[in-house]
Amino acid sequence: MLRLTELRLPLDHSEEELRAAIVKELGIEPRELVRYSIYRRSFDARKRGAIAVTYHLDVETTREDEVLRRLRADPHVAPAPDTSYHFLTRAPRALASRPIVIGGGPCGLFAGLLLAEMGFRPLLLERGKKARERTVDTFGLWRQRKLDPESNVQFGEGGAGTFSDGKLYSQIRDPGHRGRKVLTELVEAGAPSEILFVNKPHIGTFRLVKVVEKLRTKIESLGGEIRFQNRVEDLIIEQESEEGKVRGVILADGQRLAADHVVLAVGHSARDTFEMLYRRGVQIEAKPFSIGFRIEHPQSLIDRCRFGPQAGHPLLGAADYKLVHHCRNGRSVYSFCMCPGGTVVAAASEPGGVVTNGMSQYSRDERNANSGIVVGITPADYPGGQLAGVEFQRHWEERAFELGGSNYDAPGQLVGDFLAGRPSTAFGSVLPSYQPGVRLGDLSSSLPEYAIEAIREALPAFDRQIRGFAMHDAVLTGVETRTSSPLRIPRNENFQSLNTEGLYPAGEGAGYAGGILSAAVDGIKVAEAVALSLVAASGCS
Repeated sequence: MLRLTELRLPLDHSEEELRAAIVKELGIEPRELVRYSIYRRSFDARKRGAIAVTYHLDVETTREDEVLRRLRADPHVAPAPDTSYHFLTRAPRALASRPIVIGGGPCGLFAGLLLAEMGFRPLLLERGKKARERTVDTFGLWRQRKLDPESNVQFGEGGAGTFSDGKLYSQIRDPGHRGRKVLTELVEAGAPSEILFVNKPHIGTFRLVKVVEKLRTKIESLGGEIRFQNRVEDLIIEQESEEGKVRGVILADGQRLAADHVVLAVGHSARDTFEMLYRRGVQIEAKPFSIGFRIEHPQSLIDRCRFGPQAGHPLLGAADYKLVHHCRNGRSVYSFCMCPGGTVVAAASEPGGVVTNGMSQYSRDERNANSGIVVGITPADYPGGQLAGVEFQRHWEERAFELGGSNYDAPGQLVGDFLAGRPSTAFGSVLPSYQPGVRLGDLSSSLPEYAIEAIREALPAFDRQIRGFAMHDAVLTGVETRTSSPLRIPRNENFQSLNTEGLYPAGEGAGYAGGILSAAVDGIKVAEAVALSLVAASGCS
């Protein structure tokens, strides 16, 4: 196969025109083109009304060797690289103990899957429920204001990513083809095949439920075990001088499970787990994260601003955006987790708090676009130790709960009123999508003063990039506090905790990922490290 890159065509091209362009680029006859597949497809929307499609293609031709010789100086034609995933090792027949994976989100699922594929029979422990049962509980908050602290947007099969846009793009570099492994497994589990080649792949919430169920089935079919509603209450740590060694876990019901290799793949909202780690002396450190609001606009406004007269083209779908502004007070404000044609969702996991997030279905055909508009903060903004970021988040979530009426409604304000410094009393053309509901008022006391100041400066700046972004009727909904983990669990070159041997911090909760794809890839990396350690411990090469 040949890899043909940077092949550009107009938006409204046919399949015949794509084949003709391939033939022309390679200098071959039409009959000599055996087949082709799309490796990547993206859009160049820099020219309004003349959006181009850019392809990277894998091409099979009867004249491959001759084409390579003739076009050896062409940077856009080369042998197609091997993008398949190759396992580093396999489990020995005599395995002393099975590894434990804590957490059933993207990181934990893919750590468990890889360990199962290599024959290590992992035990995966998830505090929440299976995806379908969890969906019922989540709707209980959205529709009836009933929060289950153990089964919600944050906790349960699939993790927080299950109730999101299902975005699968990331800025990580992956020479081991782990990202391709993740996408391939998701497609085999029922995700749309286009996630393998579109520039910004996504799955959507309802499809994600089915996908994670099939991943669970595959893990179990390979000898892995998954237990739901099994919250890990404590670690069994054998103390050796200043360092410890993991010997197992203790569940909330008191059951003790032995293990010398424990993957800690909890999400960024596992606050009780963070507190347990702190008490047990596991090294942790505070880290930067971001806080802000969700903003909603008509999706049609974003489409027109991004795509011009070609807005609505079926190949383009709903438009997204990525914005950043550096403020005079030294803060940076940026768009976060933008959800085209989606909804703002209640994402609380603790009683008495309001947390927002964004979600889209695969179709992305809801009326509103939404995104987090968040301000970067550092541990200097919340001094007080390793867990101070958790308390900082909790404070503003409780404040939002109070401003919303103390019934899980979220506080909201129209952008025009927010910029003018006056409370909002009635919605305009944009109706908020957050459930249970939005209580209008004044958001100026819902975040620290420096964050309010920065967002007020950033919104007009964003309006200069997307005309209408600061429209009066756009709705701000508070608060967005769970952008990433407020702490990091440092690990060494073997992916183990710096002071607790056998503990493998992984994924978003440990501070090593930011989204579904990067969390899943980190799960694979950690699973590789666990497998190599287990093989070495067994005395096998």
